[in-house]
Amino acid sequence: MSAVLATPPTLLTVDETAALLRTTRKAVYALIERGQLAGVTRIGRRVLVDRVALLDWLAERRAASPGRTRR
Repeated sequence: MSAVLATPPTLLTVDETAALLRTTRKAVYALIERGQLAGVTRIGRRVLVDRVALLDWLAERRAASPGRTRR
């Protein structure tokens, strides 16, 4: 049963998403409202973000950043 607790959740709350992105809840809600955040699911009033889609989105943005070179 401890293995289940050790795996990260598939769907993240806004607070968990903000912590992962190292930003604020307010910034996450702004990204969601502008349609700039991947993997967003709304269930009633609740907002959840798919962890895998978010991490893929971050990887794409990092690869597409102009002027950045990979080491």
